[in-house]
Amino acid sequence: MNPASIQLLITGGTLDKDYQTTSGELIFKQTHLNELLREANTTLTIEPQVLMLKDSLEMTDNDREIIYLACLNTKNNQIVITHGTDTMRETAVYLSKHAGLTEKTIVLTGAMRPFKLGHSDASFNVAAALMAVQLAPNGVYITMNGQLFHADKVHKNRQLGQFEAV
Repeated sequence: MNPASIQLLITGGTLDKDYQTTSGELIFKQTHLNELLREANTTLTIEPQVLMLKDSLEMTDNDREIIYLACLNTKNNQIVITHGTDTMRETAVYLSKHAGLTEKTIVLTGAMRPFKLGHSDASFNVAAALMAVQLAPNGVYITMNGQLFHADKVHKNRQLGQFEAV
């Protein structure tokens, strides 16, 4: 294993949604992270793993436990998690309160608009997370809108469609 490898845990969220032409709904078909990373032409060693493709409003503590165990069991100390923005903070706080992750840097990110619909913040946010996970000290963070926040010191401003420090 390359010690500089970044574990990419994929959980769904708006970033990975796609437009269903027959119903007009946003649905999950597959992750779009491989395409996003190809477009970015990154030279990082990234190990993607799909844990689930789920809207974060449907995320439960059982799902958070799956994410926690994936973080705990990876040999990589740098972990990026793609996640829906509605409950991203809850998952980040959940991870920050669980044992065994103190030697790891974990950064959660997502998107306000699906990658496949274009004009999305997905690529920017994933790139920011990949940079942040390499530079931030050990801990659990959220990166959105070009900013890095501690897990428990951020909230989503739904009116502005942005994350803000609290």
